[in-house]
Amino acid sequence: MILRRTILLLFTAALLTPLAGQDDSIEILNQTFLGNWERNYYGDDAPSNLDVVWKHYLGEGITVISRNLGSRDWKGAGWTGQPLMVREGNDTFLIQGAYDHNLKKINASDGRLVWQYKFDDVIKGTGTLWYNETETDPEQRWIILQGSRLGAQKDHFLDAPKIYSYRAISYMTGKELWRHNSKLTKSYSRDVDASALIWNDTAYIGLENSFFTVFNPDPDSAYTNNEYRYPLIYQQKILYTQEDVISHRNNVVTEASPCKIGRMIYVSSGAGHVWGYDMDRKELNWDFFVGSDMDGSPVVTSDSCLLVSVEKQYIEGEGGILKLDPSKKPEDAVVWYFPVPDKEFASWMGGIIGTASITDSYNDLNLAAFMSIDGKLNVIRHDSFSDSTGLGPDGKTSYPTPEHLFSYDIGPSISTPLFTKDRLVACGYHGIFLFGYDEEGNFELLDKKPFVIESTPFISNKRIYIASKNGYLYCLGTKD
Repeated sequence: MILRRTILLLFTAALLTPLAGQDDSIEILNQTFLGNWERNYYGDDAPSNLDVVWKHYLGEGITVISRNLGSRDWKGAGWTGQPLMVREGNDTFLIQGAYDHNLKKINASDGRLVWQYKFDDVIKGTGTLWYNETETDPEQRWIILQGSRLGAQKDHFLDAPKIYSYRAISYMTGKELWRHNSKLTKSYSRDVDASALIWNDTAYIGLENSFFTVFNPDPDSAYTNNEYRYPLIYQQKILYTQEDVISHRNNVVTEASPCKIGRMIYVSSGAGHVWGYDMDRKELNWDFFVGSDMDGSPVVTSDSCLLVSVEKQYIEGEGGILKLDPSKKPEDAVVWYFPVPDKEFASWMGGIIGTASITDSYNDLNLAAFMSIDGKLNVIRHDSFSDSTGLGPDGKTSYPTPEHLFSYDIGPSISTPLFTKDRLVACGYHGIFLFGYDEEGNFELLDKKPFVIESTPFISNKRIYIASKNGYLYCLGTKD
């Protein structure tokens, strides 16, 4: 355990310093959704209150809900919507996708717009920043890989020949470097919400068409066809079975971001599976079947297990959080299950849509926090068991449950709460809540603000950066 935690802390520290061969004047502070390839780093020191330091209007844009429901105007930014962060010398910048169809570079000190690049539709997911250490051209050295919805124009429909919902953008200039056609499959979506995982010079991502895609992100390896450049695709694996297509009525969408343990990459699929991809064998050779829609990203704990979010859909039991040990066979992998009560809200029937967060990058408490559609923020110890058991997602199998420490009614949420060493930030449809906590696991509400939020914040230098559905990106914290 101590060796594992030491490796984790060293890896986290590496994200906060210039990457190997990188220009010393540029540091990537938040590289991808939830900070790293284990999806468990959320920033440094959090503030003690939620004063508005500045706000930036992100705008609004039209998106098509479906052919039957038509289009809607959406404001600000939503799920997952976490800003990326980069320090350039004495200045710090955010990369934020927005519902006005633009990816934006914003000065983190005052909210000024630096550049923006327009996609064909609203941007929901969080991008990934990649430093291409072999590149000499600064425009192609720092690259943003970003997805969007499929497109709001009349020629953007599910069976269109070309849907360019995944693109590479220059961090320095906002210029497009390549784009990828998200092909039609049995899935009813061709959006891209996930954040890519990049290991050395290879990227891994699950697109919403449920192609697990392995590719080269380097623009120098891209090829030109007609007017656009396209990335070199190494491999695509389908993340559903024909039985899933039938039982889920084509809702086999992959929205989760992949994580990594050793030489295995794990990703949750809306088809009801947690898949394991072997980087050496280049195959999907681990498959834990839940049956539910699963949108939250799997999170790696300090004991090399996964925390997996389970929505209440297509299952007899309740949604909740699973802890899985992927070193075991799938049939033996469940460590515990924490079910949450069913409750309908918007189009959801209950369960957990967002991703869990953990304290493993910050202290030895082994806490996990998650928010559910029933309105509760819950905190548990992910390495300890309670004296009771609970029914799993199938409503039949009994599993151990973890030790429960704290709950608070914050209202329905699909966001991800964030820990720092002594703070917990939780966002939802009823606002943003800031808690303090101590070494005994005691929590205290410090402040709250009534914003409508689906996205996930990032924390840096006693500032919280969060986008709201009211149209604004906020910088919150103690004013100087």
